[in-house]
Formats: sequence, structure tokens, C-alpha cells
Amino acid sequence: MARLSPLMLAPLVIFAGFAGLAFVGLQREDPEGLPSALAGRQAPAVTLTSLGNEPLFSDNDLRDGEVKLVNYWASWCAPCRVEHPNLEQLARDGVTIYGVNYKDTPGNAIGFLEELGNPYAGVGADAQGRMALNWGLYGVPETYVIDGEGNIVLRFAGPVTQRVMENTILPAIEAAR
Repeated sequence: MARLSPLMLAPLVIFAGFAGLAFVGLQREDPEGLPSALAGRQAPAVTLTSLGNEPLFSDNDLRDGEVKLVNYWASWCAPCRVEHPNLEQLARDGVTIYGVNYKDTPGNAIGFLEELGNPYAGVGADAQGRMALNWGLYGVPETYVIDGEGNIVLRFAGPVTQRVMENTILPAIEAAR
């Protein structure tokens, strides 16, 4: 009878480890939610450059007494296209949204807004990703609910779908008021 070497068992052990990690991951209550070390804290400084002729936003805009969203996006981001109609709907419904164009070229970013519409009350470019780094960005799209004092109430990583808008973003906006 042939004896099994440890090298022959390695693939089975690795597979079992990955299967165990997947099982644990699926047991999380909110698989879409990513923790944010900034939740409940002041939003980091706004350090953006202008994006064409679009109005820029600043730290003062985040601390104006009103609830708002900060949305990180890019023209090269397919999920950003998916969420865009929902951001436009939120803006039509009176939600103030500020946009941060992440690691993009100005021409492509402006073209994106011209093609799909501009839901942003103010928008700026973070071409090097420095502001995003301070905010703890995982990737685009990512949306933050900010209360009237400039505190981060919620961070949502991923596209704002209709379900996310109804079940996550709107309740967080209401709670922040």
C-alpha cells in the first residue's frame, strides 16, 4: 500500500482552509458592509482640485448643518455608471451630494458627467488619491453619509443600487437628521 506524502495532501488542506474561510464570511450579518474606523468621527479634510468649470466643495460645505453624501467615483468605473441614476434620483429628491472624482483624467470625468448628468452640488478631482487615502477608501464607488457637523455616519463601499438606497442610505440619512 502506497503511503501519502505531505505534498499530496497540501491541495486538500488548502481547499479545506479556503472553504472554511468562505463559510465564515457568509455568516456575517451584512456581507456588503465594510467597517469604517472613521464612523462617528469628523470627515477628513477636503483637498481637491477643480474639475473643469464644475463648482468645488470644501470642508465648510461638510459642516453646514445639513446632512449630505460624499460619493467617490471615476469615469473608468463600471459600477459608478450603474449607481449614477440612483444618485441623480437622490439629488432630485433633495439630497445634497458632493462628488470626488478619483484617479481620473479631467476630460474623461467631465465627459462622464456630460453624458450621464451631474447629481453633484459640488465636485472636485483627487487625481493622486491622497484625499481618498485619508478617508480610508477601498475603491470606487464608495459613498459616505455625513451629518450636519461633518461627522461620518455611514460608509458604503460599492454601487448605490435601488435596494441599497432604500435599505441603507436613506435610513442613514434619516438617522443623521
